Amino acid sequence: MMRLAKVTLVVRDYDEAIGYFVGALGFRLVENTEMGAGKRWVVVSPGEGSGDILLAKGVGEAQIARAGDQTGGRVAFFLDTDDFDRDYTAFLARGVKFLEAPRVETYGKVAVFKDIYGNKWDLVQQNA
Repeated sequence: MMRLAKVTLVVRDYDEAIGYFVGALGFRLVENTEMGAGKRWVVVSPGEGSGDILLAKGVGEAQIARAGDQTGGRVAFFLDTDDFDRDYTAFLARGVKFLEAPRVETYGKVAVFKDIYGNKWDLVQQNA
């Protein structure tokens, strides 16, 4: 059996990223370990049974320039929820910036938001 355990998200600053993903999105801080020379192993997760996100501080111009544009402007991440209205309302209250009003598609209810770096996310409640 295989499963995708982690994906890397390039960020400008570890603490800024932790503040957003834990504070605004309500993710859990799984690990925050000093690695020396200013490098840290920072992992966040939206919940039990979900893949984790490794928050990797960009090093050098090329990596830093990619923060927020890792997919060339396409939606990069799909955050499933069991209660769209609850999470949408909570995100708005915490300052999350949605790019559109919620809409109903054949697969469920969805709205696109941007994280603090500009990466696009779908908040999705799949149909039963």
